[in-house]
Amino acid sequence: MSFPIRPSQTKIVATLGPACESPEMIRDMILAGVDVFRLNAAHGTLDDHQRRLQTVRQAEAELRRPVAVLLDLAGPKIRVGNISGGSLECHLNDVVRIVKDSTALNPGELSTTFPPILDDLEVGNRVLLADGLIELKVIGKSAEAVECRVVQPGIVRSRQGMHVPGARLRVRAMDDADFVAAEWAARNGIDFVGLSFVRTAKDIRELRDHLRGRNSEAHIIAKIEKAEALDCLDEIVSAADGVMVARGDLGVETDIARLAVAQKEIVRAAKRHRRPVIVATQMLDSMQHSPLPTRAEVTDVANAVLDGADACMLSGETAIGRFPLESVAMMHRIALAAEEYASFPGREAHRSDERNVFGGSDDSISESAALHAGWIAAELNAKLLIVATHSGKTALRISTHRFGMPTVGISANPTALRRMALYWGIIPLPQAPAAESDQLLRFVVQWGLKEKLLHAGDLVVTIHGTGFPGTAHNGILVQRVNDSSQAQDLEESRA
Repeated sequence: MSFPIRPSQTKIVATLGPACESPEMIRDMILAGVDVFRLNAAHGTLDDHQRRLQTVRQAEAELRRPVAVLLDLAGPKIRVGNISGGSLECHLNDVVRIVKDSTALNPGELSTTFPPILDDLEVGNRVLLADGLIELKVIGKSAEAVECRVVQPGIVRSRQGMHVPGARLRVRAMDDADFVAAEWAARNGIDFVGLSFVRTAKDIRELRDHLRGRNSEAHIIAKIEKAEALDCLDEIVSAADGVMVARGDLGVETDIARLAVAQKEIVRAAKRHRRPVIVATQMLDSMQHSPLPTRAEVTDVANAVLDGADACMLSGETAIGRFPLESVAMMHRIALAAEEYASFPGREAHRSDERNVFGGSDDSISESAALHAGWIAAELNAKLLIVATHSGKTALRISTHRFGMPTVGISANPTALRRMALYWGIIPLPQAPAAESDQLLRFVVQWGLKEKLLHAGDLVVTIHGTGFPGTAHNGILVQRVNDSSQAQDLEESRA
């Protein structure tokens, strides 16, 4: 398989699993366009994830390409308990009892892995089983069980998912297994931790306190998959470091007809709060078994890119599918095609002469410098924007403005480089000279020429700090690439 000449600006998250855990496959997936690898704590053991993490880090070192790792906590997913015989056929208008016992032994009975849910159910609540394929309606309850009538028939099997949309459940966002997994993430320098079934900003703060108490600076990705989360979306997005549109459970917990609208609302909220957003679940689902996706899946990925997603995620396609590498390559091709049609708000703001009012803090100086560097690059049709940053915050600022040209993130901080792997349009470049070094520009230009992102005569714009104590990003340089792979100064603007 041939690998892409240039990266897409929309990042690709790929889930690791049995189908793609070999060193050769992980290396090829990075070359094909993967920016972030996801470890799904709901499947496999921590030993499995430890082995896969080590393989990713080895490939990262060999390829000299920063790659982030996201540990996705399982969360307190409520499931059907063990059923006598393994399954129960639910006929239309049948009455089914959900009991508190761990195993349903009698005909017409189901159990649940989370018995307290029965105390929170009320007459009239809906109970969805098997990812929403089977629907029950609560018609009565007692201290020992809840009685339901079958509204949508089907066969339910042991350990399948159980959802109760609209019911207010007294369940924590993290259970004991999640706390253990988070501690593992802290010990192993995981870059991002995904929190499942977020309901309020308090859930985010609980995980952050847990991680900080273990000296972890991992960024938290809030997975939006509950109706309650949509009710306080801005509060959750503001508290988190990033967001995931988790369409699997979200499509069961809410009206599936509004799923596309909910996706757009979540993406817009992330943009308002300048948080990276990942769109996930069944993006190229048919590629688990087919070397080509359906037309609808291609359109779905393209629309996520056009909506403004920072990243699109592959789940079963790479973890257990027959075509993991082909799935990555296809997502990359779709992203590149969609980006040719995408609008770039940063450029449009410049053309409409919009201006933000900034204060005098270091953050506002960096914000203003980032914004104006992007405007200058857009106005001059620069081919590359370079940002030297310690934490990656300025790279994120540039990413959220969407100026539309490739942006190289330079940092001596490996953690910051890996975080930048998730940021739209940012290419993290390791082993560059120090930000104030005269060799910095030469290093990046030579890399850009090699990667065919630059050619002689192209303009590049650099944003950096001047080196004065206590200053932020306050310098903008505009330079031209010449035939000797060097750069000559055109002008310099100081913020």
